[in-house]
Parts: sequence; structure tokens; C-alpha cells
Amino acid sequence: MPLISVVIPVHGVEAYLDRCLDSVLGPAGQAAGGTPVSLEVIAVDDASPDRCGAILAARDDPRLRVLTTSAAGGPGPARDLGAKEATGEYVWFVDGDDELAEGALAAVAEALARLRPDVLITDFENLYPDGTTSPSDGARYLRGPEVGPLAANPGLIHLTMTAWSKVFRRDFLAGLGLSFGSAGPAPHEDVPVTALALLTAGRIGVLDRVCYRYRRARRGSYLATASAANFNIFASYQQVFNYFSERAGLPAPAIPPAVYTAVFERAIWHYTTLLPLVPRRRRREFFRRMSADFRRWRPAGYQFPPGPRGAKFRLVARGAYGAYALIDPVNRLRVRLRGRK
Repeated sequence: MPLISVVIPVHGVEAYLDRCLDSVLGPAGQAAGGTPVSLEVIAVDDASPDRCGAILAARDDPRLRVLTTSAAGGPGPARDLGAKEATGEYVWFVDGDDELAEGALAAVAEALARLRPDVLITDFENLYPDGTTSPSDGARYLRGPEVGPLAANPGLIHLTMTAWSKVFRRDFLAGLGLSFGSAGPAPHEDVPVTALALLTAGRIGVLDRVCYRYRRARRGSYLATASAANFNIFASYQQVFNYFSERAGLPAPAIPPAVYTAVFERAIWHYTTLLPLVPRRRRREFFRRMSADFRRWRPAGYQFPPGPRGAKFRLVARGAYGAYALIDPVNRLRVRLRGRK
């Protein structure tokens, strides 16, 4: 049994796939002079229309297996197919247009052996088309306890939105009862699965190290073009809050209020990041939906956070779309400039 099964969904990423594979299968992922990581790589060619199939076929590495689909089902079903075929103790989902950081596999393998988590969360960096990088927004949440349940570090729920920043114990992932394909359509099928994993894991490990390089603003990616598909985020978070509703009538252990509040703030903040990616003619409708969710899920005795985030949340709570539309672009420019320094 390999320690790690890396599952790579592949579709329309021929310009980046070689770099992705090199980062996983090449020597850069291993510790200098160290023992090679016990590894298998499962690439799922999701009916890719470009040269991805040929790139995968050209790779002569016994650690690599290639699965193919007859029709493109999207990244969620592709991850599920790869995870079903995986034999490793842990599964790491890596998108075909992204790459692992140097030494990432060795660092992750060491953390898995030492912490034995159900889920290991790692840090990442943003990789831009011009080759520049910026740090993640969530690194501060990784500086808490090295391992424990979510109640020991509720802020970790802010790192729920991506599968690739987490390494899952395979048996734990299979036991969740929720797959990426059943969680809803792209681009937000990660949210219910990763949130449920963090809410139910007994041991969440953190690795305060950049292990993943996330390619932002790639042409053709979900986050590069305004799309009405971003309305799918409401159904994704509905599944998360259904979990709380289902637990409401059960005996202890109850959900700690700090965990519920962290999930609530994660949801609302996630909505605000997606609003500019909604077609302009439908943004008011999207705002109304997130305002309704704010009022519906607001924790008892909730206090607004300080600073710009609190100001935005107050406008969302009031349903004040006009005022929000005026201040949001200014805030986004400020954050973008700060992140690229």
C-alpha cells in the first residue's frame, strides 16, 4: 500500500500538465537525499479535447496509472473515479493545471506519519500568468494546534473551499457518505465535501508550509470568467447547514457555537468573493440570495467582525446592494494590491 495516492483530474490543461506531472513524479517533490515517498499517481483523462491524453501516454513511470472517461463529467466525478481506484492510505487531489511546491511530497509524508490525521491541511501560494506569486489568505489559520478536532481551531473552516489544499485519509473520505460528484455541479462541489470532512474529523492536522501552487486567472478556468454557475454555491452551503439541522435534535456532543459561527462567516465571505464572478445583470439577484442566507443562518447574539469585512457584512445583512456595489470594488483593489506586494 503506498502512503499517498495523488489523483489528478485532467481536462483541457495541455499547456500545464507536464509541469504538474513533473512536480508530482519528479525529484523536486522528494526531500534532498531522503527516502523516496511511497506514492501512486492516478490521472483521470476526463475526455479531454486537447493533447492531454498523448501527454499522459508519453509518461513512462510505473507509479502512474491513467484512467479515461468516455464523456467529460467535470472535476468532481473525475476525483471520485480516481479515489475509487486509489490504494494509498491517503489521497491528495491535485488539479492538472496546478503543481506541487518543491519538497511538498516529502513534507506531507513526514507530517502524515507523525500526526496520523484524518485530514491534513497545507498552505498554498497563488501562481499568476506572469510568473509572479502571492501568499494564500488563510495561512494564519494554520498556526494553531498541529492536530485536533475543528473545535480546537474553528478558523480552519475558512479553508474549506478547495479539495487540493487537503490530504484525506482514504478510509475516512470514503466513510463521509458524500462524494464530489454527488455534492453538486461545478464549480463549487468541493465545499460540501471539505466542510463535512472538517466538521466530522477527529484529527485535523495542519502543515504550515506552502505545498501547493494554485494557478489563478487561467484562461478558461471557472474563476477567470463571469458565470451564472456561481449560483451553485448556495446549494453547496445549504448542504453544509443541513448538517447542523440534522444534528440539532441529537444528544451531545453538540456543535460548539464558535464552530457554527466560523462556518456562517465562511459562507457569507465566500459569497462576497463570488459576486464579481456573476454576470453583471444577475448580481443584484445573487446579492439578494446571500442577504437572505445571512438572515436565515445568522448565529444568536452574532457580533459583526471589525474593519472592512464587518462593514461589508452589515450591508449584506441590510440587503443594501447599492451601497455594497459602491464600496466593494475599492476594497477588492486594496486587497489585490496588498497581496501582490
